[in-house]
Amino acid sequence: MSSLAVMDEAPTSKFHRKLLIACCGGPFLDGYILSLIGVALVGFAADFPVSPVQVGLIGAASLIGMFFGAIIFGTLTDRIGREKMYAVDLMVLVGACFLTAFVQGPWQLILLRFIIGLAIGADYPIATSLLTEFTPVKQRGFMIGLSALAWGLGAMTAFLVGWIMVEASGGYELWRWMLLSGGILGVIVVIIRRGIPESPRWLIQKGRIKEAEDVIEQVYGHRDMSLRAASTEDRTLPTFRALRLVLGRKYRKRVIMCGVLYFAQITPQYAIYIFGPMILMSFGLEGGSLDIIGTAVISLLFVLGNIAALRPVETLGRRPMTVIPFALMSVPLIALWLLPSGPVWFVILAFCFYAFVSGGPSLMEWIYPNELFPTEIRATAVGIVVAISRIGAATGTFLMPIGLAHMGVGGVMLVGAVLTVIGFVVTYAWAEETKGRSLEDTSSITVITPEQLATARPR
Repeated sequence: MSSLAVMDEAPTSKFHRKLLIACCGGPFLDGYILSLIGVALVGFAADFPVSPVQVGLIGAASLIGMFFGAIIFGTLTDRIGREKMYAVDLMVLVGACFLTAFVQGPWQLILLRFIIGLAIGADYPIATSLLTEFTPVKQRGFMIGLSALAWGLGAMTAFLVGWIMVEASGGYELWRWMLLSGGILGVIVVIIRRGIPESPRWLIQKGRIKEAEDVIEQVYGHRDMSLRAASTEDRTLPTFRALRLVLGRKYRKRVIMCGVLYFAQITPQYAIYIFGPMILMSFGLEGGSLDIIGTAVISLLFVLGNIAALRPVETLGRRPMTVIPFALMSVPLIALWLLPSGPVWFVILAFCFYAFVSGGPSLMEWIYPNELFPTEIRATAVGIVVAISRIGAATGTFLMPIGLAHMGVGGVMLVGAVLTVIGFVVTYAWAEETKGRSLEDTSSITVITPEQLATARPR
């Protein structure tokens, strides 16, 4: 059995569980930090007068940072390795989070949120590439999908922490402590990540065969000398060549499909998380901390939707768990557009339905980019897809308070519905089935249809 086969077919072990927790720490922080700002902004705005444009920039700054962080550090990760970048990006995030607790005006907060976004954007291609390249085939979708679940858990935890602080203080005066808490959690994740080795697939790509064998023996207890016949040539692509390859004709359709999937799913979701209390107030849900509680309930449904989709992505497959939920997600957004003055129970029910059925695309936005591109450009491709999604997320977040002021909440819901329908159309046309296949197979440009997969001889 070859060393790569050992990695593909190995049972999950203590190492895989540690790696999973370490890799999910980044998405958890992402969900926590990006969501808690929605609560902290209420207290910040009470201490420092801010315009709707500045509010939009505070919400969008981290997403803009993620755009640049994902592209720049995605390509860098393919060049210098996953392990070297693994803790450095979170150390930057921790420092910026601590500094946000001492800001004295909106522009300081905007700058620091941008730096936080750079670090989070870097972590997406770093952590998910490392997790993907170590994970056994039969558990790959499930384990990568847990990254999306970690994001939802982080967001839910953020609203819980925000609610506790608001209830304890009787207001939003503890907003500085809310922002500081992200840095404390970041320190914990940095500690957990200590001792994770480099990806053997990346080492083989670099021609560092002995180091790859050492890591495989360390993790799997198996040393296969067959890798000695592998080339010791460094096959790493120069940065601009890697970018041209990802964006070129060979992979263009996959980039567009993954980018639209991510764009259409994440833009409404981020708007709900970051400005959830503000949106629910626009629908008439206010009084005490009802807006925070309502947003927390919706975030819980996002998490439950992710949990419900974890097994089906391995049993039903990637494609149906992408296409069908997109069709369902458009229904509540259209309903909220048509009935913006509906009763509170209707509004909460619509948002909860949207959150729950979005579980499939939420997982697939993490799974597809890591499965559809080869090792030498995997982090680069993930970075580009994340960057595409952040164009929509940053634009939507920046325009959300402006849209609520000028279009009303019904018009904002219509925009979300249109994006969701676009996601359905593109994934229906181009989403591939990748379940049960090795990374070498899924990253090849030969498309396996669901019918071919169903009739194929079991591995």
